[in-house]
Amino acid sequence: MNQINPRKLLHSKWTAVQPTKKRRHFIVTKLILSPDSDDLIVGCELEAVIDKSVTEINWKQLKEKNYWKMGWR
Repeated sequence: MNQINPRKLLHSKWTAVQPTKKRRHFIVTKLILSPDSDDLIVGCELEAVIDKSVTEINWKQLKEKNYWKMGWR
């Protein structure tokens, strides 16, 4: 599993292990906070570098090494 500090997640860079539609490199552009607590992160928006498309995912999915690598590779 990838070690992730939620406070440093914003603007971090990620590489998809299995690219879809040539989208391989992503940047976290927005954090989605829980409506109950301002400190609890429940998701994030990933922006593809190649075409600027935005995908919303649960931030904990980034911990899976089978799907994501830290940084751009």
